[in-house]
Amino acid sequence: MAIIEKLHVARFRNLNDQYLEPNKNINLVLGSNGQGKTNFIESLYYLGHNRSFKTKNIKDVIPFDEELVQINAIIDGEKITLNKSKHKSTILVGDEKISSNSLLSQRLPTQIISPDRGFVVGGTPKLKRSYLDWGVFHDNKEILKTYKSYNKTLKNINAILAGKNQNQLDEWLSQLSFLSVEISQARTNYIQKLVKILEESSLQKLESFIESTKNLAFKLQTGWIKDVDGLNQNEIITYLQNNKDSFIRTKHLGYGPHRATVDFYLNKKNEGFLSRGEQKKLSIVFWMLQVLVLAKENSDPVVLIDDISSELDQKKINSILDFLTNLNIQIFITDIGNKELPLDPKKTNIYHIKNGIIVSA
Repeated sequence: MAIIEKLHVARFRNLNDQYLEPNKNINLVLGSNGQGKTNFIESLYYLGHNRSFKTKNIKDVIPFDEELVQINAIIDGEKITLNKSKHKSTILVGDEKISSNSLLSQRLPTQIISPDRGFVVGGTPKLKRSYLDWGVFHDNKEILKTYKSYNKTLKNINAILAGKNQNQLDEWLSQLSFLSVEISQARTNYIQKLVKILEESSLQKLESFIESTKNLAFKLQTGWIKDVDGLNQNEIITYLQNNKDSFIRTKHLGYGPHRATVDFYLNKKNEGFLSRGEQKKLSIVFWMLQVLVLAKENSDPVVLIDDISSELDQKKINSILDFLTNLNIQIFITDIGNKELPLDPKKTNIYHIKNGIIVSA
């Protein structure tokens, strides 16, 4: 169970030397726009991923006149230190340096709900894969090796296709077909878990979002053409062999798990025909499903909700908070403070933020 017991955001955007001892349940940060609420949520996300959900440029998060980002925390009794400059990244667990972001994510799995991240339903295939693979990774930690091998294999294939010597192409295509099936199977297994939980009564608290969660469905598109079964290695390798000339002409492989996506349906209607409001509501149900899967397997994530009242009415806010608080996981929420939130004062720490300075209420 991931619990941030102590937090020191030493340097991150407009946050400088901010110390917190968060509640193990709910932590609410209130403040006007432009004071640093989203920066705070972003710093927590950074702590769990060693990257931002808002920018790819490290210079955007390093404070003015500073040279690095620095965040420290005690998580489940273990000290985590993250230092990141424009040229170097150092992650310490205790006194041990780790080089893998995935090991960091295992210690602090975080699920984020933020308008800045985008909504998964109606989102780009890349965004959908990001959310899907977050769940797959925490559901099956061994699959990370397969993802890395697949990306390396794909890179080699594209290099061969862009060159003049295709002697090793068959060997790499065979390897890719094998790895492709492993990834698609892991994604399929994970989606089946989500579908199973959809049928459980524990989701009734979220039915203010949609009339019935049973009306929600989603389907994995494995990234191959419709005539190719993404779970059948023979079909994949046959397709690859039969279309080598086409790949050589285009100089890259445009099919496979790196092109996968998820199609969402409500009352059998494809997400593309849903309103933005419906897409938003289904996205939140999907995120809560992912949280519930981890909670049921005792790998409780820390949930980050940015600007909760900006996109939701009071009834839906109440539903989300009721659902999450019953899971007994740690939650960080930011809000402008213009709506009353149904929070148990015995399980809640309330903070105010102004000009990047966070103080207890």
